[in-house]
Amino acid sequence: MYFFVFADLSLFRFINAELTRGYFLEHNEAKYTERRERVYTCMRIPRELEKLMIFGIFLCLDAFLYVFTLLPLRVFLAVFRFITLPCYGLRSHRGLRMSERRLLQPAQVCDIFKGVILVICYFMMHYVDYSMMYHLIRGQSVIKLYIIYNMLEVADRLFSSFGQDILDALYWTATEPKERKRAHIGVIPHFFMAVLYVFLHAILIMVQATTLNVAFNSHNKSLLTIMMSNNFVEIKGSVFKKFEKNNLFQMSNSDIKERFTNYVLLLIVCLRNMEQFSWNPDHLWVLFPDVCMVIASEIAVDIVKHAFITKFNDITADVYSEYRASLAFDLVSSRQKNAYTDYSDSVSRRMGFIPLPLAVLLIRVVTSSVKVQGVLAYACVVLFYCGLISLKVLNSIVLLGKSCQYVKEANMEEKLFNPPPTGTPGKPLGKPQSKYKSSQEEKLPSSVTSQPVHQNESVVPQLVTSNSDQFLTTPDGDEKDITQDNSESKHRSTKKDLLEIDRFTICGNRID
Repeated sequence: MYFFVFADLSLFRFINAELTRGYFLEHNEAKYTERRERVYTCMRIPRELEKLMIFGIFLCLDAFLYVFTLLPLRVFLAVFRFITLPCYGLRSHRGLRMSERRLLQPAQVCDIFKGVILVICYFMMHYVDYSMMYHLIRGQSVIKLYIIYNMLEVADRLFSSFGQDILDALYWTATEPKERKRAHIGVIPHFFMAVLYVFLHAILIMVQATTLNVAFNSHNKSLLTIMMSNNFVEIKGSVFKKFEKNNLFQMSNSDIKERFTNYVLLLIVCLRNMEQFSWNPDHLWVLFPDVCMVIASEIAVDIVKHAFITKFNDITADVYSEYRASLAFDLVSSRQKNAYTDYSDSVSRRMGFIPLPLAVLLIRVVTSSVKVQGVLAYACVVLFYCGLISLKVLNSIVLLGKSCQYVKEANMEEKLFNPPPTGTPGKPLGKPQSKYKSSQEEKLPSSVTSQPVHQNESVVPQLVTSNSDQFLTTPDGDEKDITQDNSESKHRSTKKDLLEIDRFTICGNRID
């Protein structure tokens, strides 16, 4: 009897309800399915991100090897053409207009300028004492070196963002048609500006490499630990910001460039240390753990950063395949007949990676670290150069094949053959005809390897828009057709063309 009395009290009913109540997750199925997909997305991020990183690193390697392998040969051919042109070229120019009577093609002029800048900056780097710089940096305190290294990173981004503009201004000033009204200060001032930029940027990268070398050679490794912890500070400044596809594409390109530059800096550090220890192989194993630790920390920071950015902004892991297809489209389009830029310059604009300063520094370090004496040594140098050419050709062939595959998987091959837009640059291109697509799909392997042709001067110059950017900035499916003007203007205001953010690519965290 007393049991039923206590059972009627509210406290016992509450405890009984708490112990026996249940709930059904399927009543909110959409919410829990979304949470599970977020977990799966975070699990897919490392694989998709590293596939993009590997592809981008090989793109940077291809542009970097171009400076050492094909650029000297192209400069030699251009100079040979310039010297021998009066012997046989006068008759071939009869009947042509003044605009078509070029001593050298625009690409050859750009190659000569690149080669001259490379040679001049290399000889200027001989006046910079690496040993004095090393001991000067080594005498500073750890905190001061940490601040210096952060300042150097910021300065490197600023130099890279403005440096490609300086080089592009030089190339266009030197190759611009002469019958137009002069709107520039002249080729020689632009040339001196380009030489000064490459020289200063090479010194900046040398200071970065020297600081990293001091961190490797410090006894307690405190500076190296602080420099590695600086990478994790990058997570704090990135993951809690709003990101869209275009902004994440900026950051991905910046991370690719940063990782490749760090690999080259580590190579320079290893060369300098091996020289100091008379190329003792045992010392290489002493440096190996620190090198692996730096690379592992960089990879871990990138994975964590991209995983949380995609989680907080509801971005799927499939976006990295779109980024990879966009980079592949740049490579394939640079091999067409109507290409308007060299591939190495395209990589520089897209990723902010400028190979000339880094190549000047690497040549300076290699020539000062490796002594070439005797016929056998020169034979080894020739064999090494042939090996670099073979590596460059093999890398280019594999990249071109993979790029064609990625472009076809993304259904972007039809955009390779579309003519430049004739309307307003902001207007989206219309859909191509299906028969035009089917007739051109089979021409992809042959057209991307052919030489560019010179267009007539009578054609009005137009702003060429990369179709790969429209691939990333337009919705999927048939919903691309926008009929109302107000919705079209709203769509263009929220989605930026990727060509507009190329020059800011190096500043990966820039949010508008």
